[in-house]
Amino acid sequence: MGIAFVFPGQGSQMVGMGKTMYDTFATAREVFQEVDDALGQHLTKLIFEGPEDQLTATENAQPAIMATSIAILRVLEKDAGIPIKTKARVVAGHSLGEYSALCAARAISLSDTARLLKTRGQAMQSAVPVGIGTMAAIIGPELPVLEGVIREALAELNDPNESCEIANDNAPGQVVVSGTRAAVEKVMALAKNVRAKRAIELNVSAPFHSSLVGPAAEVMREALAAVTIQRPIVPLIANVTASSAMEPDVIRDLLVQQITGRVRWRESIMKMHVLAIDETWEIGPGRVLCGLNKRISPDLTCHAINEPGDIDTIVKAAA
Repeated sequence: MGIAFVFPGQGSQMVGMGKTMYDTFATAREVFQEVDDALGQHLTKLIFEGPEDQLTATENAQPAIMATSIAILRVLEKDAGIPIKTKARVVAGHSLGEYSALCAARAISLSDTARLLKTRGQAMQSAVPVGIGTMAAIIGPELPVLEGVIREALAELNDPNESCEIANDNAPGQVVVSGTRAAVEKVMALAKNVRAKRAIELNVSAPFHSSLVGPAAEVMREALAAVTIQRPIVPLIANVTASSAMEPDVIRDLLVQQITGRVRWRESIMKMHVLAIDETWEIGPGRVLCGLNKRISPDLTCHAINEPGDIDTIVKAAA
């Protein structure tokens, strides 16, 4: 049996995240300082003090969540004596969390990861004019049913300029769609016919993980070509394929594909089950992935690690 280290994505950010780790451990302070230096920005001050609207902006939220995750990861390794190389069988991250996972597994340096995520956030925000696209979480219908709803919605609109795609396959009965506003709204309306419990438009700045943000993929292709990617010391379960990735050139290509591709989180956790993973450690702010993971695989043991007390609990459990 084994443990997977998993890293949260956008939406998990909150003002003050990581502050107790920063105050308690010099190791955490070093991570936040390195990210600030890499970006030439007082991101740590924004993380700890806000304002919330600036922290939520994609170009800030993405490196901020990663910095918090890696600060916790480094404390686990250095201060708690739990090295990722010997403790984790695989790593994975939800969307931007995949960059945190790769940084944790030493495939990409911390400074490069921070700069890549700043670029990624800016590129994703600017890829589509504000108001053109949106995203929505559809709760209830299983994936094949929702794919049928999307086909029906696009047929009714009968406009080649309208599009809607599955962005996140998060868990059974929890799927996120992304596309043009008219198409997403049509899908939300039609989802009621297949007994959707809820259809919730998300507060996002762009239709992420859809073909509409294709320009951002090209920006990231160029940015990723300029950084060194090493073989990770722990295998990555990639968002785009829900399978293991180790080769640097493959990882580079998958990160480009990930911009427009589906986040296959449900399939990723199912893959971990095949690999005899029976426990996940969510390293970063919040516990969103713990909730998803238990819905996907109820037998999984899930730990959320984001406070010093969580480190103590994990150390005792690992003893």
